[in-house]
Amino acid sequence: MTATETSPTKERWRAQWAELFSEVVTSGLCTGCAGCVVACPHDVLGYDDQNGVYRPFHLEEELGPSDCGHGQRGCTSCTRACPRFRNWETEIDGYLYGRERRPEEMEGVAKDVFLARATDPELLSQGQDGGLVSAILLWCLENDRIDAALVSMLEGDGSSWKAIPGLARTREEILAAAGSRYTYSANTLAYVAAIESGAERLALVGMSCQASVPGVMRARKAGKVGRRLGLSIGLLCSKTFDDAIFEELFEANYGLRRADIVKMNIKGVFQIWMRDGAYHEIPLKECHAWTREGCKACPDFAAEHADISTGGIGAFDDWTLTLVRTDAGREVIEGMIAAGAIETRPGDDDPGAIALLRKLSTVSRRRWPETAVAAPRLGVPPPKPKA
Repeated sequence: MTATETSPTKERWRAQWAELFSEVVTSGLCTGCAGCVVACPHDVLGYDDQNGVYRPFHLEEELGPSDCGHGQRGCTSCTRACPRFRNWETEIDGYLYGRERRPEEMEGVAKDVFLARATDPELLSQGQDGGLVSAILLWCLENDRIDAALVSMLEGDGSSWKAIPGLARTREEILAAAGSRYTYSANTLAYVAAIESGAERLALVGMSCQASVPGVMRARKAGKVGRRLGLSIGLLCSKTFDDAIFEELFEANYGLRRADIVKMNIKGVFQIWMRDGAYHEIPLKECHAWTREGCKACPDFAAEHADISTGGIGAFDDWTLTLVRTDAGREVIEGMIAAGAIETRPGDDDPGAIALLRKLSTVSRRRWPETAVAAPRLGVPPPKPKA
């Protein structure tokens, strides 16, 4: 480089709420992860989780719902925290992995793929598909890796099956958060309670969209929120459902009252266990009408930007398919194996689970609109023609 040459300067990040509102919130790309809400340093973003909305909104009246006075003066925190804003996938890939995913990596970049489950009998019995997530949180708390975890809890006594953001700081609270809901909870919103409690080192457990929040915050330098979210545990997720599915489908068509449900799972069908010991299966095609709006364009089945991605897919009900993606995730898993907190087996023990992971990842990527940035559709083959 000569004395007269200069290195290219990176364009200053100027996008604010006005751009987020038009490009994500009202365009169909918003997943409702609430990353923008917890990142806002001025507390001018609210969150609507009523009647299946699950979407951020602007609180101040000065410039209306589509613009922000703080943004006009240079605040960009909300767009920096959004894992669906512009080139989100390549930016997070570059930050976490030092490269973009390859076309064949439908499930994202991963260091290790295996099956795992908790060895603690209580975690194994109360957790979903082997209790791995509960075991990770408990091990991290007991080994001073985190102060608290942002999780999903059930409202009240649990009989409403209303999923809400919660904070887990003890074994009892981790057990209370165990199990799957299949309706949506923006677990990031528990961040405020965590900070108010004095916690600084946090784990985030969430759907694929939420699992990308810590990575995008750090990649775009969104502030101290991202630095506090030190461990991201992502849940493999095709979709979640509106709460109305309980009354409008389960009860209306099958007579299954939500207050009488004790457990749910999805294994090719919607599985429901009742308080009286009865077990029911509902075809997933009957559930599609209650798909949450924020899931319809989401391309990320495999929680591709979590430190550890987990999901109960495959042949073994009591084992979790696990993808370790980062050095932080590998350090935790290796520590747990050494301590005997989990047991593992090769992913090749269940080739069907690996095949299903890639199939569902591809199906999800096809949902990403062609009008949006191209990266999430990289390598996605066209759908096979129907017979």
